[in-house]
Amino acid sequence: MRLTDYLIEQQGKDWAELLSDWIPPLPDSFTVWMVNLFGDVFAVFEDGSVHMLDPGLGTLERVAESRDQFCELVDRNNNANNWLMIPLVDACRCAGLGLSEHQCYHFKISPLLGGDYSVDNVAAIALREYYSAMADLFRQTEDLSDGTKSELVVRNLRKPS
Repeated sequence: MRLTDYLIEQQGKDWAELLSDWIPPLPDSFTVWMVNLFGDVFAVFEDGSVHMLDPGLGTLERVAESRDQFCELVDRNNNANNWLMIPLVDACRCAGLGLSEHQCYHFKISPLLGGDYSVDNVAAIALREYYSAMADLFRQTEDLSDGTKSELVVRNLRKPS
């Protein structure tokens, strides 16, 4: 297994534009280090710490104090499987679900809304559309407590270029 088999090729993508709807919670200045095939972003902040943005859950989590520490931690416990979604990516590939250059996997029903982490709940989506839609969902739900019934409205989605 190669780590790069579970990462989106970064070249040719305008990450500042793709992630602009995620500032905040992302800071104004950061470096995109890696992006897994589910669009989760591993960003390096100005202090050198590594944070994982999970747009599907609307979370930003500090996962390591540095890139070096991240490289140590990724091999521990189940971190690689959790951070890179290795088992689910493998299952998607076995099911014939591929990605084009500007796509990532996403959940048809977001785990934020109770969707399952299963191949049946996964589809391919354009990166631009994914980040925009998940940011909109995040903004509409960030202040809700668990179990709150609500109505979501999809608006201002960017069209794939």
